[in-house]
Amino acid sequence: MNRIDAGAAIDAYLQQHETKSLLRFITCGSVDDGKSTLLGRLLYDTKLLFDDQLAALEGDSRRHGTQNGELDFALLVDGLSAEREQGITIDVAYRFFSTDRRKFIVADCPGHEQYTRNMATGASTAELAVVLVDARKGLLTQTRRHTWICALLGIRHVLLAVNKMDLVEYAEEVFRPIESAYRELAGQMGIGQVTAIPLSALRGENISCRSSRMDWYEGPSLLEHLETVQIVRPSSDLGFRMPVQWVCRPDQGFRGYAGQVAAGALSRGDEVVVLPAGVRSRVARIVTADGDLDCARVGDAVTLTLDDERDISRGDIIAATAQPPQVADQFAANLLWMGESPLLPGRPYWLKIGTRTVTAQVTEIKHKVDVNTQEKQAAKRLLLNEVAYCNISLDQPIAFEPYEHCHELGGFILIDRQSFATIGAGTLAFALRRADNIHWQHLDVDRAARAAIKGQTPACLWFTGLSGSGKSTIANLVEKRLHAMGYHTYMLDGDNVRHGLNRDLGFTDEDRVENIRRVAEVARLMTDAGLIVLVSFISPFRSERRMARALFDAGEFREVFVDTPLEICERRDAKGLYAKARAGDIKNFTGIDSPYEPPEAPELHLQTTTASADAMAQRVVESLLD
Repeated sequence: MNRIDAGAAIDAYLQQHETKSLLRFITCGSVDDGKSTLLGRLLYDTKLLFDDQLAALEGDSRRHGTQNGELDFALLVDGLSAEREQGITIDVAYRFFSTDRRKFIVADCPGHEQYTRNMATGASTAELAVVLVDARKGLLTQTRRHTWICALLGIRHVLLAVNKMDLVEYAEEVFRPIESAYRELAGQMGIGQVTAIPLSALRGENISCRSSRMDWYEGPSLLEHLETVQIVRPSSDLGFRMPVQWVCRPDQGFRGYAGQVAAGALSRGDEVVVLPAGVRSRVARIVTADGDLDCARVGDAVTLTLDDERDISRGDIIAATAQPPQVADQFAANLLWMGESPLLPGRPYWLKIGTRTVTAQVTEIKHKVDVNTQEKQAAKRLLLNEVAYCNISLDQPIAFEPYEHCHELGGFILIDRQSFATIGAGTLAFALRRADNIHWQHLDVDRAARAAIKGQTPACLWFTGLSGSGKSTIANLVEKRLHAMGYHTYMLDGDNVRHGLNRDLGFTDEDRVENIRRVAEVARLMTDAGLIVLVSFISPFRSERRMARALFDAGEFREVFVDTPLEICERRDAKGLYAKARAGDIKNFTGIDSPYEPPEAPELHLQTTTASADAMAQRVVESLLD
């Protein structure tokens, strides 16, 4: 071969590797099914390990001694010391490898039930799942759990790897019942594409090439299937959608909107609509780091410029005018709870979808799902690793697509507003009809007019503290003084409200959240009527008090912390509640077996051990009228 031919061959080889398709997949299954061993063997057989990696593997295998002197391929991907000591996978391990036909990114997911949320993280970006089953054990609880989560997250292609066939003498009569049972399970969950392969990851049988030990099996090897499987992307039939990630203003003469194309295609001159605002414009340029494009397609990272100036921000969606996505603020959704503390309906969280972050709350848990049996069960809360079908309400409308149509615009995470930790992940199913049927009615008499006729500034005084702290006593004194001064007031007391509006609520954490939500909404309506509202509720959780504050205009909500030590509250115990709680007759009593979270920065901090109730009431009045 001459030099010209060699150069052409090298160019062709490089071009082939540049244009290879990429497949993202996960390995999952129960503990000790051999997920890490399978992946390690795959890397070994495809000759993707360097000499120093092989030397390190040989040394690690001798030191840990888990395979009687032979190579322990699981050590290639189990990188945490705890994983190596226990012989399990704890965190998701990502690996990249490539063959002549395709590139791969694989996530090795943990099998333990307590790490289900880690498995969901790996599955969220995968297009195919390799579900491992131990040939000796068949389908286990975690097999069903992981398959359910794969289905929930939109994975419709599964490679069932029946592993450890060497331990059952490579018997077909062991493999076939497992294959049949899994196909039935996958069909129940809506997974239509299942390829079952018998293999031995430790011995390398049916991994990179077909095994002579299982000549009864006529299908592809695991690697052959991964190289040839055709994945149908869900967004292929949608119109153009691009979440705006960044507004680019390098100078006064350029305004661009940067993001990655989530669906469809777009050409210069196309008309687009910006959602949720609904404004329209035309594309002037499609800018990239390598120059302008005539057309942008799925996966392209581009910056769009428009013909005219528009108010567009991070989180907005630029979409094709002919096929815009839906806009709504209430949804039915599937949700996997990943938080250590339970999910409580009505509690506010941050919801991040695409590049947009909004405030959200689960308004109703329709049912939770036993992922082991797929049975629907009633629930008022969700615990770690539980899955539910629920209704979610947002504080503002967003543009979205059902998850089955577009993962980028239909998948979301929930974030704790205090710790900023990711505590949930879910998929949007559809917008609730009430989101379209309910609209704000314009009223000619507004808050300012109602306040003006009363000659006062509306406000909400939110008294919080332990039972017996003196909240209601002080609030009552404050209202008497304001009333004597001619102000229009109303007092909402915790006990009184539970005789009517909230008589259906108990004292569980879930009911406490709903109790405060309802009262906060009533208080907001009363301030809208121009009143000064005094709210006296234990309101033990900071998150609910923050939720209440968010309903009011700046400066309108004033948190008054009535700070009385628990021992003094117990000593007072006018209603005998503490005695009953100590005796176990009352459950979920704040300060005894349910926590009270003191305010971090209240507008007023009243320490009842240092002043009389009259003096503290006067202090509240002076603060309000100051």
